[in-house]
Amino acid sequence: MEYSRGGMLFFVLGEYPVATVPKANLLPISAEVNAQGHLVLGGCDALDLVQEFGSPLYVYDEPTLRAAAEAYQLAFTSRYANSQVLYACKAFVNPALAKVLAGYGLGFDVVSGGEAAVLQAASVPADRVYFHGNNKTPQELREALEWGIGRVVIDGLQEIALLDELAGVSGHRQPVLIRVSPEVDPHTHHHTTTGVLDSKFGFPISTGQAQEAIRRTLAAANLDLRGLHFHLGSPIFEMEPYERAVRLVLEFASQMREEGLVLREFSPGGGFAVAYTEEDAPPSPGAYAEAIVDTLTAACRDLDMETPLLVVEPGRAMVARAGVALYTVGAIKDVPNIRTYVAVDGGMGDNIRPALYDARYEAIAAGCVTRPATERVTIAGKYCESGDVLVRDAHLPPVQPGDVLAIPVSGAYGPSMASTYNWNGRPAIVLVGGGKARLLRRRDSYADMMATDVV
Repeated sequence: MEYSRGGMLFFVLGEYPVATVPKANLLPISAEVNAQGHLVLGGCDALDLVQEFGSPLYVYDEPTLRAAAEAYQLAFTSRYANSQVLYACKAFVNPALAKVLAGYGLGFDVVSGGEAAVLQAASVPADRVYFHGNNKTPQELREALEWGIGRVVIDGLQEIALLDELAGVSGHRQPVLIRVSPEVDPHTHHHTTTGVLDSKFGFPISTGQAQEAIRRTLAAANLDLRGLHFHLGSPIFEMEPYERAVRLVLEFASQMREEGLVLREFSPGGGFAVAYTEEDAPPSPGAYAEAIVDTLTAACRDLDMETPLLVVEPGRAMVARAGVALYTVGAIKDVPNIRTYVAVDGGMGDNIRPALYDARYEAIAAGCVTRPATERVTIAGKYCESGDVLVRDAHLPPVQPGDVLAIPVSGAYGPSMASTYNWNGRPAIVLVGGGKARLLRRRDSYADMMATDVV
């Protein structure tokens, strides 16, 4: 369920109100402050979690995951009954998390054989899975077909012939979508913009390549073309790019009816934004749903088209706010009249987004949440790179070595893009709720990191 207060969106689930702690719009909905002034997540003291599981530690809050899943499903199905919500696995997935999300009734979108293997390990039904990617390998496609994957989203001319051949060998017609590029700028970081002409993703409409892809797919004996997909990028804070792209792609689909295209499914992708800082004001799930659904229904009416199944793919919007990264302070370096560096035991190895995208985060002193933030510091990582900075100009109370810092909105892309750079292991991950913590992934040991090396 969602409601507004002071122009800001809040999720509510059960007895968990959002606005109970500083930076409440960034923290999971279960966040509280206990009598000791410690940050509490899912009923678990953050300092106790670090004591038990070590740090860095990624904490996922199950009430927030459930609330986000329910919010997106309700936002779309209440406005357009023939809707399906998929979770975009690239944001972060492992078998345990997949089981949790599947229990909320979500489908999934994957972009690799590895992500598909995770869902198989979690016993996710194959028909609830869509396979994306601009360069799926023959092996990945064979594995997907053997599993009985629900949809393959075609993203290259060579893929059409390859998939047709492999589907023929497997003995069934594979349902597919075609990814097109509407050439709409979503006004986000250029590294995460995907729906423009100069992109490795999608068949451009303006060049005639999208038309050619549809013709070839309709002619393929072993492919069943169900509809069209596009994805503009992420994160998108504005409605206008969705509205313009939905209209453009549906007009294109209408034109292709003469060539035999029957639009049974339509996907505008995902890319829905979240608040990483207190200044961010992302639209609500309902705002995205209203813009997409209103444009879809109006365009279908104007074009005299049957309304298709609507498929949306939130990933970041499902898990970002649910995740909090916990770090332990180590060295502190004061450069007079320049800045103070507070180094922690993680960094770009577990969250490369600040180095890669100039992503902005905020930080909280988990052991003294309500103490006045009188210091301005830069939170740096332990990796051997000058660019290994997690938060610039963070406002904190005075901290010292051994203190625990929390960085909210860390649930998306940090763990999934994590590396073992400098031979530092990836952090442990826990799921919290109801005062209990469950290990989703243990911390990498030195032996884990060397397990695939051949001596």
